[in-house]
Amino acid sequence: QVQPVESGGGSVQAGGSLRLSCAASGYRYTMGWFRQAPGKEREGVVAIDSDGRRNYADAVKGRFTISQDNAKNNLYLQMTSLKPEDTAMYYCAACGSVGAGYCLDYLAKNPAFGYWGQGTQVTVSS
Repeated sequence: QVQPVESGGGSVQAGGSLRLSCAASGYRYTMGWFRQAPGKEREGVVAIDSDGRRNYADAVKGRFTISQDNAKNNLYLQMTSLKPEDTAMYYCAACGSVGAGYCLDYLAKNPAFGYWGQGTQVTVSS
């Protein structure tokens, strides 16, 4: 249905910023950002539904911001005040017609039911 392609990852020192991008081919439904650190479960970061409603994980509230362009060709994740614990592979995923909160929780635990990009690595050093 859609093949997300992530970009924008890299290495940054604690307190720095990065902006991730996801090419999503005009996807009209809920999308989200997820991450997975070595040895840890994949977790939802933030999702946005077709009406622009957002749901953020507690760990990133106030620091990360999700946005889309008007045509929904691109999804963005602006990350500020980065911490070493933010280090992970970051993935963009399509969640279908579910709400943002449901996407954030369900898809992280059931990744086979979404459409995923290949990920982009974010490394935050102290």
